[in-house]
Amino acid sequence: MQYKTSGTCSQLIDFEVEGDIIQSVAFTGGCNGNLKGISALVAGMTVDEAISKLKGIQCGHKNTSCPDQLAHALEQYKAQNAD
Repeated sequence: MQYKTSGTCSQLIDFEVEGDIIQSVAFTGGCNGNLKGISALVAGMTVDEAISKLKGIQCGHKNTSCPDQLAHALEQYKAQNAD
């Protein structure tokens, strides 16, 4: 799935979820090393676990961050794939 970010240096998040487990995450733009680290850390987590850890994180004076945007993307994924 692709998610267009808002309010961050990254512009896009591509991610794959299988069942309820995050398989991969890739950010376009942003702080390359940090975002690769976040992607590696959330791989294998459940969607809900990642949302609970990342939602609400701010970057500097911004009301959001790349991790927060990933949480929003995962929430959107859950809403679109609710049974």
